[in-house]
Amino acid sequence: MSPQLRALVFDFDGTIAETERDGHRLAYNAAFEELALPWRWDERTYGALLATAGGKERLRGFIATERPELSPAAVAALAAEIHEVKRRKFGAIASRLAFRPGVRRLVSEARAAGVALAIATTAAPDGVAAMLANDAALRDAFAAISAGDVVAQKKPAPDIYLHALDALGVAAAAAVAFEDSAIGVRAARAAGLATIVTPSVYTADESFAGAAAVLSDLGEPGAAVTTLAGPPPPRGFVDLAYVGALLA
Repeated sequence: MSPQLRALVFDFDGTIAETERDGHRLAYNAAFEELALPWRWDERTYGALLATAGGKERLRGFIATERPELSPAAVAALAAEIHEVKRRKFGAIASRLAFRPGVRRLVSEARAAGVALAIATTAAPDGVAAMLANDAALRDAFAAISAGDVVAQKKPAPDIYLHALDALGVAAAAAVAFEDSAIGVRAARAAGLATIVTPSVYTADESFAGAAAVLSDLGEPGAAVTTLAGPPPPRGFVDLAYVGALLA
């Protein structure tokens, strides 16, 4: 491992787990049903909506299009009501979602080596907490969780990454980001972070210009990753030695 590597900073949705299609989308649909709203988001519709970062922002844009007669204040109020119900629904779904390959292993390796860990996400903090509740060791490994509205500007602005780095007390030059989306790569790179991408089901066709490597996932011993761009992991999976080499 490069002696320069001091921190790993993970995006959340799509990176740590495939939460969007099988978690948040279903929670939104359950919220629409509970509130007797006539909307249902299929996989394709929700994928298109993900071009807007942030759940509340996504809802406001959707509602403004579907209900143009509403004032901005009414749109914001309805979005807030839906989001609150959705938050509760997602909490019930989260326990059924699996972490992506290699996440637990790499986090454990980093923690044992004294490499700091953080999450930098536009997702709401309670959604992150609901998912991490599935694994106490994983939850406790993260020294900082920068999420939701803790910064004014969401990805692709670098603010959430800068917030996480500041919380860790680590310079960008000593950290590597893990992302799944083009928006996330832009945010991480704008913050000065080298970035490893593991595309999710919704981002597989995006362009990840500026990423140090693009891999199918983080891999496991005996289950090698597919390298889509950049250098392949020598051991077939992402470990601290590989991350450090990319940083160096």
